[in-house]
Amino acid sequence: MTFRDLLLAGALCASTISSSVSAGADTAEVEKLYRTHCGECHNAHRLGGMGPALLPENLKRLRKNAAIDVIKNGRAATQMPGFGDKLSDDQIQSLVDYVYTPLPEIPAWGMEEIRASHIIHNRESDLSDKPVFEVKDPLNLFLVVELGDHHVTLLDGDRMEPVHRFKSRFALHGGPKYSPDGRFVYFASRDGWISKYDIYNLKLVAEIRAGINTRNQAVSADGRYVMIANYLPHTLVLLDARDLSPIKLYDVKDSKGKTSRVSAVYTAPPRDSFIAALKDIPELWEISYDPPPGFGMWIHDYREDSGEDSTPDPFPVRKITVADYLDDFFFDQDYISLVGTSREGKGQVVDMDVGRVVVPDLELPGMPHLASGITWEYEGRTVMATPNLKKGNISVIDMETWKTIKNIETLGPGFFMRSHRDSPYAWVDVFFGPNKDVVHVIDKKTLEIVKTLRPAPGKTAAHVEFTRDGKYALLSIWDPDGAVVVYDGDTLEEIKRLPMNKPSGKYNVYNKTRYLEGTSH
Repeated sequence: MTFRDLLLAGALCASTISSSVSAGADTAEVEKLYRTHCGECHNAHRLGGMGPALLPENLKRLRKNAAIDVIKNGRAATQMPGFGDKLSDDQIQSLVDYVYTPLPEIPAWGMEEIRASHIIHNRESDLSDKPVFEVKDPLNLFLVVELGDHHVTLLDGDRMEPVHRFKSRFALHGGPKYSPDGRFVYFASRDGWISKYDIYNLKLVAEIRAGINTRNQAVSADGRYVMIANYLPHTLVLLDARDLSPIKLYDVKDSKGKTSRVSAVYTAPPRDSFIAALKDIPELWEISYDPPPGFGMWIHDYREDSGEDSTPDPFPVRKITVADYLDDFFFDQDYISLVGTSREGKGQVVDMDVGRVVVPDLELPGMPHLASGITWEYEGRTVMATPNLKKGNISVIDMETWKTIKNIETLGPGFFMRSHRDSPYAWVDVFFGPNKDVVHVIDKKTLEIVKTLRPAPGKTAAHVEFTRDGKYALLSIWDPDGAVVVYDGDTLEEIKRLPMNKPSGKYNVYNKTRYLEGTSH
């Protein structure tokens, strides 16, 4: 049995992949500690799950002393809790030594393994191109990811009633991405499985395992390609959107051979390209999916090992050196200015047209969550606003001068911020800390908090998303006994509650396929 077979079967025991830990530590006891306190989120074999893979290759930016603090006190802006009240200092030290110990064999997940995992559930040609259910507007549908029991609910955004509920892969992450017409949706799970689902027919089309520990995915604006960003192995994987068959694998490394996890990948519609930020190398990659003249339909049949080495690569990489690591990033509406930040809070602006950093020291204190950043027009100029994962603060920045207009104080660190082109308000949660049940509503004209909501006292309230027309705002109560709460977008009054099992993101088809201001890209 190959290592790939063992990995797929989950039969590789912890004792096989563990190596020596600190002197005097009992290996069996350390493995038991790991399985008890870490394995559920980080995988029993340290290969990543809800949490990232815990291998030396993925911990280069985290020193051991800092790792001790993380285990003891938790990690800001993540779901990582502190274990200082459960584990002794010696136990914490032994866990640190354990996760910094290399595996005797690095798991391989290359093109051969990816292809072998490919599953066709239903051929698209056999499926109807009309929905099997009746709704007023297929573009006003939502998909609600329910993390509590790994299901997804298809929600009618006009009637505010569920249409269908189906089981997903384990630990979906990075948000589902739609085909341009809204018929198909692509899911990425933390353990690398990518799924294509036909919303119209309520059926799976295809699945493939593109990595071992996956960060997120992006779908090209023309709907032809899906790009997968991995934490383990350090790769980007290009898939054919028709059936998820693999096209190309990119080993993510710099000119000296240093490899890197991929922080995130997004599509840039006006540029016909994917943009990927690297977590361990100060580089930004732009990968074009616009075929050069003369390629025609051949590009859709290109495969990395096709043997046509003399043919120019239709998916070239453009590498841009940046001022610091990019753990998170954000685009302006024209996809020319890219705003990035490191986990340490160093902000920078990259001009994608000229390919260089133009603002190396953007004022973004703490740790902004730029993936949740939004833009709107304020006093005749475009501003961006982003919550802060370490401080109770919303930064509002002029996107011409790149100067801070205002810092809006909130009741704690926030994670998600949303608005809509036709809404006068921006909504932001307080995801971390004692006020996790709070959501603030900000007037976009005055930059003042006009209302503070507590939809479920004591339970985390998060992730607002609007209907297609901006009339209603939907909010999640992150709890097994949770709900999607529907608010009138103008009066801010509650309209309805839909019980759900720890709903996280809610993704409106129209908003997610039009890349409009106020929503995530």
